[in-house]
Amino acid sequence: MTELYGAIEAGGTKFAVAVGYKNGEILKRGTIKTTTPEDTMAQVFDFFDQYQDDIISFGIGSFGPIGVNEKLENYGYITDTPKVAWQNYNFIGDMKVHYDVPMLWTTDVNVAAYGEHILGAGQNFDNVFYTTIGTGVGSGVITRGEVYNGRAHPETGHLMMRRHPEDNFEGTCPFHKDCLEGLACGPAIEARWGEKAYDLNENHKAWEFEAYYLAQAALDFTLTFSPDIMIFGGGVSKQEHLMDMIRDEFAKMMNGYITLPDLKDYIVPVSLGDDAGIIGSLLLAEKVAR
Repeated sequence: MTELYGAIEAGGTKFAVAVGYKNGEILKRGTIKTTTPEDTMAQVFDFFDQYQDDIISFGIGSFGPIGVNEKLENYGYITDTPKVAWQNYNFIGDMKVHYDVPMLWTTDVNVAAYGEHILGAGQNFDNVFYTTIGTGVGSGVITRGEVYNGRAHPETGHLMMRRHPEDNFEGTCPFHKDCLEGLACGPAIEARWGEKAYDLNENHKAWEFEAYYLAQAALDFTLTFSPDIMIFGGGVSKQEHLMDMIRDEFAKMMNGYITLPDLKDYIVPVSLGDDAGIIGSLLLAEKVAR
């Protein structure tokens, strides 16, 4: 028997699935469109059934909100998601019907944070704060090498923001309008400016607004969690010029209040790219199998 780990990065648009070995080494991977639990999970099971006799554990990171507190009844469920078909879906319960092995269950941003902590930009740091800016905004927190959860998982995308003085955009969040996600996610950029983020040139006013909001978020995260490093991932963060703009705004906002490392070493882009989540899922499967 070859011992394999199973990994699922369950995104709102697509699922990434993989089996692999220790240290995040991928043997086989696949992509499945996120439609309904019945359709998507049937394909997930088809993928892993090929390796059923060899898989000894799973690491699963899911879009949310999800239940992460094992003391609560909603543990293992996708809960009040805007994706109606997935509301109150018992993800772990369904997985356990098919595979009787240990499973680590957390958010999709937490698995990416863990991947960066072990093999990416967060190596050699005990406390890592990872934020993704894409269709939505979410954060994963690693504290003393462990994934952080409380009663629920952090929902940093819905922190309220102080507006940029020139920004009159209402915000796209249906719950809060001008929270971080409502002002800074990919759809917010497109709704405000009429173009997708990747079509905007680096001198566009959009990036001034984006840097302002992400620097403000970084300030809040720094003062709340005091991490060793702040990592940004997701589609918007792939704009290379944006990182220096965030650092500059952050320095202005912090105004010397606390001492930090050189900001080029403190506020950094993701280093594992789009593989951070699936690699992190494999690493967490390895961790829970011990």
